[in-house]
Amino acid sequence: MKKAYVVIGICLAALLAYFSSCDDNSQYSLGDFVVSIATVEPTGANGYHIVLDNGKRLLPVHSDIRYMPGREQRVVVNYTILSDAKDGYDYYVKINDIWNILTKQVIELNEENADSIGNDPIQIHDIWVGGDYLNVDFFFNYGKGEKPHAVNMVKNTLSSEATLNGVDLEFRHNAYNSASSKLYRGFVSFNLKPLQRTDVDSVVISVKVKDWAEEKNYEVVYRYNQAALANMSDNASIPVITSDEYY
Repeated sequence: MKKAYVVIGICLAALLAYFSSCDDNSQYSLGDFVVSIATVEPTGANGYHIVLDNGKRLLPVHSDIRYMPGREQRVVVNYTILSDAKDGYDYYVKINDIWNILTKQVIELNEENADSIGNDPIQIHDIWVGGDYLNVDFFFNYGKGEKPHAVNMVKNTLSSEATLNGVDLEFRHNAYNSASSKLYRGFVSFNLKPLQRTDVDSVVISVKVKDWAEEKNYEVVYRYNQAALANMSDNASIPVITSDEYY
């Protein structure tokens, strides 16, 4: 009989511990979800964690989809928070859905690649820095069935213009002779880590773009110290992508 009481006591203790742990995370509901722009970092065989643009780290412990992670791949991720900080992560999460964002490097524009880079009109809807990436929400003209267009962020070595202590870039578009006037919306992220300088903790980036009506310039500040990252908001607007016919 005494043994039975011991077993019952152990079971009750386990139940109390279980409900206590559930209560710790009672502020989270499986019916809630968050959609964020983030970066994927692979961890071993098909495993990965997610880094939000404010530096917070998410560990997927359950997923509704199969996903093959790529290193430094930008994504739009729909997730549900399951618990608070554990094992070096800010949240354990369930992945509801995840979509890859075109992720590219800033490249050099020179005489050899000028033709393939192109200089066709393109319109920037929004541009901002988040998580070591320059994010560009843009409109481009495209006709169904045409060859996918090319978009690039370049350092123009053929230009004599220069911003003092800054970085001059150009957002370039190759429409491959498209005659279409129908606009579609796209989104691309460019890795800014190679633009970091060791003597300062931020750089001013000037982006030139050839719009249909005129040439426009956009200026953003790339801050890469940890204090700036911690204060960065994760409330960037989620782009509405109407075509992925670009690379």
